[in-house]
Amino acid sequence: MPEQEPNLDVDVDVRDARTAVLAVGGELDMETADRLDRLLSEQFGQGRHHLVLDLSGLGFMDSSGLNVLIRSVHRARAQGGDLYLAAPTSAVRRILEITGVTMTIPPHDGVAEALAAAGGER
Repeated sequence: MPEQEPNLDVDVDVRDARTAVLAVGGELDMETADRLDRLLSEQFGQGRHHLVLDLSGLGFMDSSGLNVLIRSVHRARAQGGDLYLAAPTSAVRRILEITGVTMTIPPHDGVAEALAAAGGER
């Protein structure tokens, strides 16, 4: 069942003990970033350090959303995992490129590619 916040939908799909896919839709901004941050923290707390963010439904992201991504990738890597971005919309991809986030977290074309990068199809 998707978690809902105004203008933000997040559906968590646990793939295995170390991997989860979070499908993020709507708008990731100052009002909604804390919700995604909490959901990512819950996954880390459950021992899942390989997290795929499916951004195909995300229409907007501001600096608050970027900060969540940057903090999360550092946390995942510190714990031996990583954060994988999948299928960002053109608007979100542009923000990721302009800010240089794609240099740290390269986006994948789809969830399957991101899961493969995370260590195999799960």
